[in-house]
Amino acid sequence: MTSKIIRKSEKSFATSNMQDYEEVYGSFAWEEARARLDGFDNGCLNIAHECVDRHVAQGRGERVAIRWVGKDDTTKDLTYRDLRDLTNRFANIIAKHGAQRGDSLFCMMGRLPEVYVSALGSMKAGLTFSPLFAAFGPDPIRSRMEIGKATVLVTTEALYNRKIKSWRSEVPSLKLVLLVNCKGTPPDGCLSLDQEMEAASDTFETVHTKLEDKALIHFTSGTTGKPKGAVHVHGAIIAHAETGRIALDMQDGDVFWCTADPGWVTGTSYGIISPLANGLTLIVDEAEFNAKRWYRLLETQKVNIWYTAPTAIRMLMAAGRDLAADHDFSDLRFMSSVGEPLNAEAVIWGEDVFGHPFHDNWWQTETGGIMLANYASMDVKPGSMGKPLPGIVASIVEKDPSGKIVELTEPMKIGELALRSGWPSMMRAYLDEEARYNKCFVEGWYLTDDLAKRDADGYYWFVGRADDLIKSSGHLIGPFEVESAIIEHPAVSEVAVIGLPDPQAGEIVKAYVALNPGQTPDEALELDIRAHARKRLGPAVAPRQIVFRKSLPKTRSGKIMRRLLKARELGLPEGDISTLESDEA
Repeated sequence: MTSKIIRKSEKSFATSNMQDYEEVYGSFAWEEARARLDGFDNGCLNIAHECVDRHVAQGRGERVAIRWVGKDDTTKDLTYRDLRDLTNRFANIIAKHGAQRGDSLFCMMGRLPEVYVSALGSMKAGLTFSPLFAAFGPDPIRSRMEIGKATVLVTTEALYNRKIKSWRSEVPSLKLVLLVNCKGTPPDGCLSLDQEMEAASDTFETVHTKLEDKALIHFTSGTTGKPKGAVHVHGAIIAHAETGRIALDMQDGDVFWCTADPGWVTGTSYGIISPLANGLTLIVDEAEFNAKRWYRLLETQKVNIWYTAPTAIRMLMAAGRDLAADHDFSDLRFMSSVGEPLNAEAVIWGEDVFGHPFHDNWWQTETGGIMLANYASMDVKPGSMGKPLPGIVASIVEKDPSGKIVELTEPMKIGELALRSGWPSMMRAYLDEEARYNKCFVEGWYLTDDLAKRDADGYYWFVGRADDLIKSSGHLIGPFEVESAIIEHPAVSEVAVIGLPDPQAGEIVKAYVALNPGQTPDEALELDIRAHARKRLGPAVAPRQIVFRKSLPKTRSGKIMRRLLKARELGLPEGDISTLESDEA
């Protein structure tokens, strides 16, 4: 834990949406957040209406909702009026072909405008939207569509032919396939979305969905080999809108860039719903990560709020700060990170390079929205997850010998992070896994399975997943603490730490290290990194073993898969690895 504190600036304090955390936290009510949205006269609420149609009705129809930047730098703007008309057309198409309220629509493609139209158009029609990552192989695509009982699929012709066509007929629930960029006559059983959109009416009456009606299914990997389908409802928009306003400081008319792919929960909750609900202009970049391109986009698109991931930040750091030196980031007001804990070094680097620290926050697929955050008007403690959102009650807990939940009040005591259930974006089910869902909730608490600690100022600090905690010679060691120290070494780009069985110590710490470009993975460097770790952490906590790897096993959303490293070391089942992206020894 770093002792450095980044003090809030007078400017950020004066202009932020939440100027006094304690005051807002103490008086906050979800009912007031609900009142900031439109809804319908019958008490119903629809995510698509709040993200699109209400802005048109309130005179913001000509504001750019989405600015799409193609791989070749061509741009395409969709105003809120454009988005209303396109989502109306889409809703008419799926209704015309028999899709009904409550059916599931799955969408799989790269960052194309049709993703955003499909997501909002499906929810406008009362369907449940589920995004899929385009890089998935046929098996994880099929398993998710079977679990979610997919009725409609929207994808590109190329992806359909390569990944779905061979087994499409074996999924009986799938009735309609709409293809984007279809060349010529569509394959059997498919329709061209482009042709259908041209013929469809741009008038549609949004379905008056109830707050508890299903709106979203997000899949999250499990250790058992089967992905979990977390269900979220239309009432979640209350949290999506409010957390964007408070945690990400979204203000009317801002230009916002979330770098997460819409195939992941972040790319939907904060890459589509939250910014549009708050009336922002959303930047969508079709291309994959490139440091020079990202710096150029931040400057040329005059981005005000940037929401990205630790993996991307570390890649920018590895590319060298000189790349950023010639760019003007004066429009950039707030930077935030999510996906896995952000090392203190990256937070401080952000302030050095951009003039702002990265504000880390914490949430899960199951929570549906941000639960803990570092705020624009609050001092930042680099390495901390921050404090709970207004409306969220968090605590550090453990179970006593009888199994009862006990709250730990002593500062820096390690326990499980728990949240009082009942916030709007809380998942309502795991599809077809009631027992698994019920196990998450005990005595009114949602148990996150994440270990954390809370300091005397109320800031929370991530320790590790419950099954990642290392017990060595009587010490409880959180892998993130060790990783944060090692990554401060100038040669290190990424690191993952696990515990391995040891007859004397119980467990020993082993670190897997990926190096920055130009570094040579030799014995001298290993010794130097180990010495650095021992100096920072002490011999009891520092790793006993260090292994160099070209890259670390990560999900496609950027999370390092420690459990996979441990499973391979111990010869255990690998579990669900459908989201695995990189893994080079």
